[in-house]
Amino acid sequence: MKYLMINGSPRKQNTYNAMKIAKNNIDGEFEEINLVNEKIPMCVGCQNCIMKGEEKCPHFDKINPIIRKINECDGLIIISPVYAMNVTALLKNLFDHTAYLYHRPTFFTKKALIIVTAAGAGQKNVAKYIDETLRHWGMNKTYTIAQAIGDGNFDESKINKTSKQFIKDVTSNKLHSPKLNDIVFFNVWKAMAKSENPIEKDKQYWHESGLVNHDFAPEVKMGILKKVFSKIIFFAMNKAIK
Repeated sequence: MKYLMINGSPRKQNTYNAMKIAKNNIDGEFEEINLVNEKIPMCVGCQNCIMKGEEKCPHFDKINPIIRKINECDGLIIISPVYAMNVTALLKNLFDHTAYLYHRPTFFTKKALIIVTAAGAGQKNVAKYIDETLRHWGMNKTYTIAQAIGDGNFDESKINKTSKQFIKDVTSNKLHSPKLNDIVFFNVWKAMAKSENPIEKDKQYWHESGLVNHDFAPEVKMGILKKVFSKIIFFAMNKAIK
């Protein structure tokens, strides 16, 4: 199994130390991307990635190798300390560069472990924000380790328990049924891609991938009730967006 760690901390302190504890449970190939070393320019909000395609991003040569490695890994690990009640600027900048994945989700077979530490507070909200971002990317399942570590002490039992759950799930190759919110957003973007005036790159992606013909990513199985729910949401979105 291949695991990719994206470290959003500008220094190797509490969050990185929590990662080292979790890493003890990982048996497989492991690669680290420390964003502080990547020197990614700030996202300028040009929307090229959304409107013209991600290859038109002025920083494509910096972002594409990271996206490619996420595609190639079996398990993704995202780590960040809490800075001013949010993720670090390094991680937020990466997320800003991936805005097109909200429109064109792709990582439907991937699972992720989120590790967040705080000197005082905010770790749960920051972990939730990362989780929401990854689920907009299409991520199948996420696991969270969020701890306040003002004195540098870790609850190693919780770190070990959650990281082992993550590793077990990755190695199982099991795909989990999507949450209702995931189904809603899937159908929002599908309806937009099928609308009378779609963003051309969205239309191209949804049609060429075949996702436009499914209630959700075909690799991910859903029960009959969720399939019905998906059809209802798409019908409503399709009516609203027209």
